[in-house]
Amino acid sequence: MNYAIARATVEHGPDVTTDKLIVAVKATGYGASVRDPDAGYSSHDHDHHLMMEENSLRRRFIISVALSLPALLISMILMEESPFFIGWELPAAHLILFLLATPVQFYVGWPFYRGTWSALLARGANMDSLIAIGTSAAYLYSVYLVFLAGSTEQYFEIGAILITLVLLGKLLEAKARGRTSEAIKRLMTLAPKTATVVRGGKEEVIPIDDVRAGDIVLVRPGERVPVDGTVRSGASSVDESMITGESIPVEKSVGSAVIGGTINKTGSFRFTATKIGKDTTLAHIIRLIEEAQGRKAPIQRFADQVSSWFVPAVVIIAIATISTWYWIVSGTVSQSILAGVAVLVIACPCALGLATPTAIMVGTGKGAEHGVLIKGGDALEAAHRIRSVVFDKTGTITAGKPRVTAIAPAPSVQAGDVLRIAASIERESEHPLAEAIVAHAKEHHVPLVDVTGFQAIPGHGVSARIGRTAYTLGKPGTRDLGPLAPRIGELEGRGMTVMTLGDDKRVLGLIAVADTMRPESREAVDRLHRMGIAAYLITGDNKRTATAIAAQAGIPPERVFFEVLPQDKAEHVKRLQASGPVAMVGDGINDAPALAQAEIGIAMGSGTDVAMESGNVVLMRDDPRGVATAILLSKRTMRKARQNMFWALVYNVLGIPLAALGMLNPMIAGGAMALSSVSVVTNALLLKRVRL
Repeated sequence: MNYAIARATVEHGPDVTTDKLIVAVKATGYGASVRDPDAGYSSHDHDHHLMMEENSLRRRFIISVALSLPALLISMILMEESPFFIGWELPAAHLILFLLATPVQFYVGWPFYRGTWSALLARGANMDSLIAIGTSAAYLYSVYLVFLAGSTEQYFEIGAILITLVLLGKLLEAKARGRTSEAIKRLMTLAPKTATVVRGGKEEVIPIDDVRAGDIVLVRPGERVPVDGTVRSGASSVDESMITGESIPVEKSVGSAVIGGTINKTGSFRFTATKIGKDTTLAHIIRLIEEAQGRKAPIQRFADQVSSWFVPAVVIIAIATISTWYWIVSGTVSQSILAGVAVLVIACPCALGLATPTAIMVGTGKGAEHGVLIKGGDALEAAHRIRSVVFDKTGTITAGKPRVTAIAPAPSVQAGDVLRIAASIERESEHPLAEAIVAHAKEHHVPLVDVTGFQAIPGHGVSARIGRTAYTLGKPGTRDLGPLAPRIGELEGRGMTVMTLGDDKRVLGLIAVADTMRPESREAVDRLHRMGIAAYLITGDNKRTATAIAAQAGIPPERVFFEVLPQDKAEHVKRLQASGPVAMVGDGINDAPALAQAEIGIAMGSGTDVAMESGNVVLMRDDPRGVATAILLSKRTMRKARQNMFWALVYNVLGIPLAALGMLNPMIAGGAMALSSVSVVTNALLLKRVRL
């Protein structure tokens, strides 16, 4: 069952039809419809369902607030028996309270009755059961007291306020659920809507769905590659960062593979379409996210686990209390009902329901103050169990933007001259490496000169003339490097991309460019190690570059995964999960499947929208040290949640026997219930004083 996109996948025998499956689902109180297994992802129906659900909850909540707050005001200060009576009694107060509470109980609270009925059909009980029984007991007994017993006591406001509070929680939960499918929808927007194909010698623009395997597709500068394929003519550099996560564009020439959704940078080329529709790399990543989300079952809240035995136990105790008072103690009907209802009221799960959500609410607020955005209680609850953290390299451990890291001039050549010539040539280029060199020259106030005859050589570099001298800048070729040769191996061994600058006679120097380490990365890894959590590095880079970056970050070589394809990142996370819960930290679309696969996906704030939507946690300050902060916050928050749960249960365990013995009437039980809720909230608020 994939709750994120409201889809279930069912394996069944030949004697089971889809009609039977739908009947079985409807028998549990829910709805279902058949989906075409060959259809692509469509979020329209799911979005409509979520919107309808959220609108219904919002409407019920507004009505509930409008009716329950006046009821609380009347019962607290405008009745003679009110605890804060102001000396003036509202005429017909009991009747007004009945009129205010009834719509809340049976219209606003209807989903709780429906949930209770569904749980009964499934032979179980849940929080809805506790809410329905507790509020119904207070309401029905109030009706009995006011209209049958002629008493001045009533408890209408107890059920109304309780329903309002619980409904608020459900509304916030619905809003959170509405964001879970955004990652997949954003991925879908990467694929262009049209493609330019060459058919019969003519170029024509057709819808992307009409592209067929074997079509010749034309891609111009700045356009997205529509589908997967192989280049047959032309050359260019393609930005594949949204798929591979690597910031440096990849040079493409005849025979190179191109991926749908990536961005063509400089040249134009034609390619043969090989994978279309659901077979493309982008579609495969979407499926990986769906599957990873589907396998990650929602955390079962402790309160719901308790309710499976707590609800029937309370009902049995209440019935036993009424029977004992009437048949054994020989009490009156009113005394017997009073004791039984007191049991139900004091067992009403207000404190139990608030125990975890209040701690999580304060914890997430505390995280936001420290630049750690935690997307709800599931993430906060799961993070404290993390045993391993996997960091993507580009944009996470590193800054994600190439910078000049070293300039090595040849003998008798000045480093400033190497930079001046290289930057003057690269000023004509749009390549990110060129941008890094030009930016470095500007940063050091190096004056640039005009060049002529600029030419980009795909896969090799660039060339141009300054005056009468021709220069080339690009990959180290077959030219004699002389004393610079050992330096190339040294720089590449430190994870840098090395380019040589030469004229028509000799090599003038080397320029090394690299995606530099974030200054906070080493401290982030050290904090995790001190917490007993293993840090790993995963990247599509080669082994030498990957291990060099890992060493700078303090990650041992045996915890480095290198030359990893996007779809394999999730597999590495899955293998690590055999040893305990895993957190994945990334910033690109290529990280999205792994973010979804991990127990906790942590996205960098500077990353893509898809990564941030796929992650359970977003580091808004773009600082990897926030990973340790999030885990530490989770540990502190769950400690408070457990304390709250313990005291809520102790309250019930002690309160129910006192009510059964007749030592508490429903009004006192209601007050005790409110007091327990206040204590739970107060304890949760102490989280604000925690230092992270």
